[in-house]
Amino acid sequence: MAEQTIAFRAGFVAVVGKPNVGKSTLVNHFVGRKVSIVSPRPQTTRRRILGILNRPDAQIVFVDTPGIHKPKYKLGERMVEAAVGALPDADLILFVVDASKPPNAEDRHIAELLTQQARAPIILVLNKMDKLPPEKVKPHTEAYWQLVPNHADWMMTNAVKGHNCDKLLAMILAHLPESPPYFPQEQITDQPERLFAAEIIREKALLHTYQEVPHGIGVAIDRWEERPNGVLYIAATIYVERDTHKGIVIGEGGKMLKKIGQKAREELELWLGRKLFLELWVKVREDWRNNPSFFQQLES
Repeated sequence: MAEQTIAFRAGFVAVVGKPNVGKSTLVNHFVGRKVSIVSPRPQTTRRRILGILNRPDAQIVFVDTPGIHKPKYKLGERMVEAAVGALPDADLILFVVDASKPPNAEDRHIAELLTQQARAPIILVLNKMDKLPPEKVKPHTEAYWQLVPNHADWMMTNAVKGHNCDKLLAMILAHLPESPPYFPQEQITDQPERLFAAEIIREKALLHTYQEVPHGIGVAIDRWEERPNGVLYIAATIYVERDTHKGIVIGEGGKMLKKIGQKAREELELWLGRKLFLELWVKVREDWRNNPSFFQQLES
């Protein structure tokens, strides 16, 4: 009797939603390593990032997208364009919502975009359900169902704790087409190491200053050098938009900048699997989020 072969599945899964609903946390959980930075600050993700889950029977390419919002800066406009641009070519769409709160105007706007532009099946992901009182589970769930009545599936999750993520993954696999893999088995992201390093530095700056400094933090890698002693030398500049923000990032006697650098170095050494020396500077670049040529340089 001939052995039955299991068809290999592969596809692109666009993960969309408004800011700070848990999209990047969900992608990191599935991939098993951090490929997207996370912070309590909305709009932490600024561009499309691929997180690749490789299995013996499938390759799932998660497309982590910036939160869709009403932009106030040119950078925000580009972020929204990146998120919406992921819809047409997706094989499947995860519409992630913060189900601990009822739908708002941003959720309704995204639902309209999905109705207009999505060609792929939609799975409604009701995240942060653990924060919801029992009596509000049904009304919140039904309210989100009504936003996307044509959704193919839905699942309640807690991305931080991984609750129901295995069930969600099974749903995702069921909707993917039979296809050979798109990337080598060892690849988990499309991010170059330099850009990932800049993102980790930005994450640590956001985490440690988020109550004092607004979204206007950018990071540029200035130097990336292999030293003769085998240590990787990285020099980076943290850009802020005001002198007061520069003082906060540096901190009294440079303590905050040292803390940001230490936390970033520790995580980068784990991620890269090697020793490195990280040197940081802070500079003011007023209104850089309205300067497309400048914020494009941050990604080069």
